[in-house]
Amino acid sequence: MKVSLVAQGLMLRFILQILFLLVISFSVLAQNFPDIRTVPLDLVVPVMVHSEPAAGRRVRVVTSEYKGTQVHHSLYLPTDWKAGGKYPVIVEYAGNGPFKNKFGDTCSGKVEDCNLGYGISGGEGVIWLCLPYISEDDKRNQLQWWGDVEATVAYCKEVVSRICRDYGGDAEAVFLTGFSRGSIACNFIGLHDDEIAALWRGFICHSHYDGVKKWNYPDSDRASATVRLKRLNNRLQFISQERSVDATRGYLKEVYPQGKFTFQTLPYRNHTDSWVLRDTEARMAVRKWFESANQ
Repeated sequence: MKVSLVAQGLMLRFILQILFLLVISFSVLAQNFPDIRTVPLDLVVPVMVHSEPAAGRRVRVVTSEYKGTQVHHSLYLPTDWKAGGKYPVIVEYAGNGPFKNKFGDTCSGKVEDCNLGYGISGGEGVIWLCLPYISEDDKRNQLQWWGDVEATVAYCKEVVSRICRDYGGDAEAVFLTGFSRGSIACNFIGLHDDEIAALWRGFICHSHYDGVKKWNYPDSDRASATVRLKRLNNRLQFISQERSVDATRGYLKEVYPQGKFTFQTLPYRNHTDSWVLRDTEARMAVRKWFESANQ
């Protein structure tokens, strides 16, 4: 029996009302979570400076291939760094920028404003790299989404190799992390092909995850994300999210149930990477995970 146009209209109206109520309910629920800023900062990320690399210094680096452009990354050598030593490496990708929500959370999308690697390491014992996404014209860092994916992937491969060669980065202990867009990048960029996938010992993904939601860019669908995920080869991932990590947990249970995943919910309303700069249970958990992953 065919459904009349009137019935179809009523059904569509009912569905839209339900979706509206769900959105309102989620917004109210978010309001009820505490703000991360109620926890005081105990770490301050070093400002990126134009200088030569040195222990405890975060510097702006332009590679020879991109001389004369605005493409750059940041390099931080830990306070205990010495020439000839060997150090784990955390590579980080930024979220989308410019971003600001109603809670006052912001993200510039710039390498100089990343926080995760510093908060995880506390500035000691780990080399920290913040790498760019490269624009389509190869002239600047891309602040929103991906720009030239192939150039971004090639840049990552080359810079990680140089850091291990020139500054004592341990090629067997390179980790990839990111917030929001950067969290998606852990798989979208970090598992783009077999060569880049082989760089990583583990991943720390905060807030969003490749394949959970379809975004407005090519290959964001679940099928494409699942192809990338197969390159994980059961390496470790620490996956965190504000309010709830259940959507990502459910997705991975369906598409990659054999994965070695650690899930961590942050009981705060904020979409931010600044939680690692505060003494929270989540930071203790990710530091414990990172220490164990390096053994």
